[in-house]
Amino acid sequence: MVNQNKESKITLLGAGPGDPDLLTLKGVKALQAADVVLYDALTNEALLEHAPAEARKVYVGKRSGEHSYPQETINKLMIDYALNYGHVVRLKGGDPFVFGRGYEELDYAASYSIPVDVIPGISSSIGVPGLQQIPVTHRGLSESFWVITGTTTSREVSNDIYQAAQSNATVLVLMGLKKLSKIVEIFKAENKHHLPVAVVQNGSSADEKLVIGVVETIENLVQQENVKAPALLIFGEVVSLHPSFKNLVKQYASIA
Repeated sequence: MVNQNKESKITLLGAGPGDPDLLTLKGVKALQAADVVLYDALTNEALLEHAPAEARKVYVGKRSGEHSYPQETINKLMIDYALNYGHVVRLKGGDPFVFGRGYEELDYAASYSIPVDVIPGISSSIGVPGLQQIPVTHRGLSESFWVITGTTTSREVSNDIYQAAQSNATVLVLMGLKKLSKIVEIFKAENKHHLPVAVVQNGSSADEKLVIGVVETIENLVQQENVKAPALLIFGEVVSLHPSFKNLVKQYASIA
């Protein structure tokens, strides 16, 4: 039922990489105060249990191969619900401002003079490697890291990957599994055939899957393990710190 007495408000909330326990306490409080929750495909639906029973929960997912809501439609729904119901929590996977189009939604809400709070979430680009005990930076191995989209709006590989492959930085690629072959070519062109690589499917979730290899072998390993999206690609010497990679090196040494 529409409640005209409630003040319109929007909260952009990062849900984290998948594990519902990784939501922040501030995020829990926002959900508890929600009148409407608009949630994405990559958010764990267990998080909806924090919202009041009477709150509306509206799926606005966007995932490859499924019916998807255009961003313009999501923006309009967000405003409509805020004006008619009060507090809208826009629940987004990872962090709203890391390839989450959060600023577009913030800007759209501002055009209607609706106040917006932002509650960051743990980005999969940093959180997932950490959960796998892979640091994105490590003294002597990596002084910085790149977070890059694997596929641009034109459906091409990001030009930033070409530059990142030339550096010694850790390269974290989101939404890049379908472009893995091309990305591997880019690293090979920089003579990085033996650079350690990790691919993590559904990081922090119950069906998480980890594949570790090097640039030269990672494509075959991903195919053998039937890795599916969403998956995070991690290129860098820091991957060598994972226990599985140490075992891999021993196997190669025994073969040699």
